[in-house]
Amino acid sequence: MLPEALEEEQDMKQVTLGKTGLRITRLGFGGIPIQRVDERQAVEAVGHAVASGVDFIDTSRAYTTSEHRIGLALKQTDKRVVLASKSVSRTATGIRKDLETSLRELQKDYLDLYQCHFVKNDTEYEQIISSRGVLEELIKAKEEGLIGHIGITTHSLDLLDRVLDDGLFETIMVCFSFLEPAAREKIIPKAIEKDVGIIAMKPFSGGIIDNPGLALKYVLSQKGIAIIPGVEHPDIFDDNWEIFQGSYELDDKEKREIEEIRKRYEKTFCRRCDYCQPCSEDIPIQMILGIRSALKRFGKAFLEKDWIKDAIEKSRHCTECGECLARCPYELPIPDLIKENIRWLDEGGKST
Repeated sequence: MLPEALEEEQDMKQVTLGKTGLRITRLGFGGIPIQRVDERQAVEAVGHAVASGVDFIDTSRAYTTSEHRIGLALKQTDKRVVLASKSVSRTATGIRKDLETSLRELQKDYLDLYQCHFVKNDTEYEQIISSRGVLEELIKAKEEGLIGHIGITTHSLDLLDRVLDDGLFETIMVCFSFLEPAAREKIIPKAIEKDVGIIAMKPFSGGIIDNPGLALKYVLSQKGIAIIPGVEHPDIFDDNWEIFQGSYELDDKEKREIEEIRKRYEKTFCRRCDYCQPCSEDIPIQMILGIRSALKRFGKAFLEKDWIKDAIEKSRHCTECGECLARCPYELPIPDLIKENIRWLDEGGKST
């Protein structure tokens, strides 16, 4: 038997991802930022994280070069790493193709976890779980020994509530930070109760929070979850790792700083709930309000994607009808924020 104090310390540093049985270090590695640096630096960042003690890496088919670079880095180590990837495909054929590509890029014949990525709403979720759909194809891949477990990621807490009730997925990925704390009250406790693994994404709220130490301490203070901050340089990783190794107790000064940041972004930060939808001009409001943080994470190449170009063009035709204003529970001045972000893009996105 471990002493009680040592058990408590291990509970804060490690977590089991629910019924998967996968026991991992709570600070994982998110695969987004390594797209925006050269391959040498990306491989170095991944390798350094693994050598330091990271044993969980999350990436996606949607993250351009990320899978390939992670695969190169893992070829240089014999350390055991729990590896997760994702696909935005909503068809059985598409998910199978993406899974095979993920395996090839990561240079693996097996992935511990494969996830349905960025499920926006009930319609997409129902498509995924429908007969002969994505979920059935992933179950088949699991039976074939290509993947170990199946997860789902979404920004919608309402959808996650339904997912947990249905019990079809072994892990969930949820937004969680001190700017987006709502999951702490409902989703996280419910997932723990149902033995579903919890992976917390966006601990810095997509780069909005510029005090990573404060953000990490807040998120890590929540037991029972893994977190996956993305880094592209060993020095940035070392700063995060130092926070991870220490205490997560927030002092009075840090608590005051959190409240100040919350107040600063209270009327400008989109919580991604999508209650503002549908838009009469078909504007993806969540995406446009978060365009600055997306550029910060993905780099300028993000703007070259056809669906982003389409979203930006639609945003130029906002009629300021006010329907979204009435729906937003946070009372954000959505039309003003859309115009401000489009103007910022037109001026070259100078703050990125």
